[in-house]
Amino acid sequence: MKRTVILLLMGIAVVGLLFSCNSGSGSDKQHIGSNTIVQQPDGTISLNLEKADCYSDKVDPSVNTAEWNVVVSKSGRFNVWISSATKDTTDLKYSHSVLVSVHDTRIEGVPECDKIIRNSSEVSYPYYKADSFMGSMYIKDPGEYNIQVISEKILPTESKRSDKPSADISKLISVSFTPVIKR
Repeated sequence: MKRTVILLLMGIAVVGLLFSCNSGSGSDKQHIGSNTIVQQPDGTISLNLEKADCYSDKVDPSVNTAEWNVVVSKSGRFNVWISSATKDTTDLKYSHSVLVSVHDTRIEGVPECDKIIRNSSEVSYPYYKADSFMGSMYIKDPGEYNIQVISEKILPTESKRSDKPSADISKLISVSFTPVIKR
């Protein structure tokens, strides 16, 4: 009797263990949160401000922050681009540098108009889309990362306009990481 009870408890423990472990049969996406961004099959990571957790500081807008949880499946070196909606295609009017950080790696710089995209579906008149190259970053291992961007051009959603005239000229709309191809 005692032996039967022990075998029964061991069987229950084994069954419980089997159901609690991820067997790797494609069920990884069950563990990804609804706000988590997944890397695209070509390796690109696209982060739209609309899908970010945003924090704004009315006293010091230069520390306004956007954060995303991102699942990286293909590690490597990435070119980092900031996209802005702008009315002035010669000067984006960023007063402070923009900081992009992934884990312990950071890139910081003042965005410039490297590419102007007319008729972009991401912005509407009177804005143009301006892409700014920020530099390159190496992501060593696949896994889940918190990506953070700090900039005064991350405008609060409840107030699209500000008392600063430059706030109406441009605003940050997205960040993208494009894989660097080895040649």
